[in-house]
Amino acid sequence: MRVPEVRLVGPGGEQVGIVRVQDALRLARESDLDLVEVAPNAKPPVAKLMDFGKYKYEAAVKARESRKNQANTVLKEVRFRLKIDTHDYDTKVGHAKRFLSAGDKVKAMIQFRGREQQRPEMGVRLLQRLADDVAEVGAVETTPRVDGRNMVMVIGPLKNKAEARAEARKQQQREKSKAENERKQRVDTSSAESVTQSIGDAFPEELRRAASAPAEKPAAEKPAAEKPAAAKPAARKPAAPSAKPGAPKPGAPKPGGAKPGPAKK
Repeated sequence: MRVPEVRLVGPGGEQVGIVRVQDALRLARESDLDLVEVAPNAKPPVAKLMDFGKYKYEAAVKARESRKNQANTVLKEVRFRLKIDTHDYDTKVGHAKRFLSAGDKVKAMIQFRGREQQRPEMGVRLLQRLADDVAEVGAVETTPRVDGRNMVMVIGPLKNKAEARAEARKQQQREKSKAENERKQRVDTSSAESVTQSIGDAFPEELRRAASAPAEKPAAEKPAAEKPAAAKPAARKPAAPSAKPGAPKPGAPKPGGAKPGPAKK
């Protein structure tokens, strides 16, 4: 520095005031910092106490971040035929919406064949229909114009590419957080207890605990007297054979026989 004095700014942005260059250099050496001239055209020039190496590093990081966020707009081309089918037209419109949502411009081109060149108003109506269908994501920048055998119209996006990327990142974050919340709310049934349908589940806990406890053994009782064995019925003797009618009884005298006399002395 070839000036006698400078307006000194401290490392935290505080205003020190106008000091001599020798005093500013002495303060820089004492603080182990660098004296950097930040506004040489001011009167007196403005100098700041800072770590110059750290300042250069932070400036490089900021430049790199700005280049990363800077996106170049790309011109996408979508071609049509004058007699395009409805399904093909819807497919082309879907491509155009995707390009515009990503922040790119769309160049819509209609290719004329043979006598179709004599009907440019049909091409204008088709391009106007396209502009109405993509109005939610893009706006017409260049009106339809004839370019040789083609008709061209340029549609620009409503959001630039940086905004489109930022919105896409936010959408991804929202979807990720939504999926995370659904995962947390999902019930874990891996360790769930089996559910029974018995009526015992409706009983109070005390009754279920009492029922599951082992029953106490009753006091020892005296053995009951043994019952006498039932007497067996006596065996019957076979009945004597019945005498025939008219037959004498045993021991009876035979008829016509001698009567027993008196016993001899």
